[in-house]
Amino acid sequence: MQRRCVLATGNAGKLREFRRMLASTGLEILPQSDFSVPEAVENGLSFVENALIKARNACHHTGLPALADDSGLVVPALEGRPGIRSSRFAGDKASDQDNLQKLLVEMRPLREDERKAHFQCVIVYLRHARDPVPVIASGQWHGRILHEPAGEDGFGYDPVFLPDGQEASAAALPPGEKDRLSHRGQALRQLLTLLGDD
Repeated sequence: MQRRCVLATGNAGKLREFRRMLASTGLEILPQSDFSVPEAVENGLSFVENALIKARNACHHTGLPALADDSGLVVPALEGRPGIRSSRFAGDKASDQDNLQKLLVEMRPLREDERKAHFQCVIVYLRHARDPVPVIASGQWHGRILHEPAGEDGFGYDPVFLPDGQEASAAALPPGEKDRLSHRGQALRQLLTLLGDD
């Protein structure tokens, strides 16, 4: 893997997590905003498709290798929603708080055994925009949805996600512990293994 790589996201929380988890690798993670990369149109029908769209867009506009993550919250009782529309669940311009509140309202009538959920993450690495062999890794983080937010850290749906085996929400976990357990941490470790000395 080259030592400089564009991260195809405008999400400051994701940028912080990637930089923290990759700090020991010597890889320099540059946000696509440093290059004025326009946001990609995420019109794929899966996490994999959307991650590829974002990575190709970043490679095309920067000429550098790109990492792109597409992730979201999957609630089986809601037929998999919010899923690939997790960041836009309450609308295209929705804030994290808007999305979180919409989720809680939709889940209000559900029984406790219907509150199971998992975070899904797919990370794609492209060496260049026409790379025919993208490196793709994925991870899942299982838990359930709380009735109200708890915790001060994290972003997105972290305040209402109680991971299996934990007593605190994802937003209340220390950053290092979250990195170890999370869907993104799992996917990134898998990606680094797949890349090896690429």
